[in-house]
Order: sequence, then C-alpha cells, then structure tokens
Amino acid sequence: MSRIEKVEAAVRAVPDPEIPVISLDDLGVIRSFEADIDAGVVHVVMTPTYSGCPAMEEMSSSVASVIARCGFEPQVKIVLDPPWTTDWMSESGRKALQQFGIAPPGPAGRPAGPVGLTIAQRTVSCPVCGSAHSQVVSEFGSTACKALRRCLDCKEPFEEFKPL
Repeated sequence: MSRIEKVEAAVRAVPDPEIPVISLDDLGVIRSFEADIDAGVVHVVMTPTYSGCPAMEEMSSSVASVIARCGFEPQVKIVLDPPWTTDWMSESGRKALQQFGIAPPGPAGRPAGPVGLTIAQRTVSCPVCGSAHSQVVSEFGSTACKALRRCLDCKEPFEEFKPL
C-alpha cells in the first residue's frame, strides 16, 4: 500500500463523532479525497448531514488531524451543495447501524420538483427482533437526524436514522 493509499484509508476510517460504529466515509459525508504529493497537501471535501450539524467541526478537525499525523498538510473543505442524503450511506454503514441497534434509513427518494406532504407512516423494522410493527415515540432522538421508535412486538425502544 502506498503512502497516499494509507492516508486515504485513514481518512475514510475516521469515525462519526455521534455514532462511532460508522465511519464518515460509510456515512457518505466524505465526498472526495485528492493528494498532491509534490506539494505535500491532501484535499478532502465533506458534506454535513444537514447544514446546521453540530458535529461538523469535530468531523473536520478529526479528518485534518489524521492527515497531519500522516505527514501531509490538510485542506478540508465543507460543501453544502448537493445536499447530503441518506442514499449516500454505504451498505456496510447501514449494517453497522443495524448491529448497533439503530434502524438504518430506507431510500430517501428525492423528488426533482416540489415536495408533496403526506400523512403516510413509514414502516421501520426493529433492529432487535426484526419486526416491522413499530411506532414513532418522538420525531427526534439523541440527534436531529434520528427518531425515537418503539417495537410493538418485543417492546424495545430504538432509534431510527431518518431518511433524508
């Protein structure tokens, strides 16, 4: 593995500060990685899960620290466009959430035009027993990107990573 490949692997392995079982890369926050060996600089572009994400400074700082520890000058850029979507999460990230007890998001299915409102309820499977028979307890969990649910079969409460 080359020195650049080692830096890229280290950057892509940086854990999410709020859900440390998933990496920023698996979360889909890391948008690009480029290294300029001659200049000794590594450029990373990141998109927060939402524009007001309170963890973004910690994410940016963690990525910059990893790059610096590998002997390169970090240049971390935050971009808001295109906006992050849960569709950017990897399958391994979704499995890590499930194993951690957080229901992973379903497809976001972003419409191209105006967004219609609906009163339909999403079906979310319990990460403990797998039952699809669950209900929302609160639209917000420990973070704004998660909802608190309860399984109506095994009675366990659990968090759901909301599709965005």
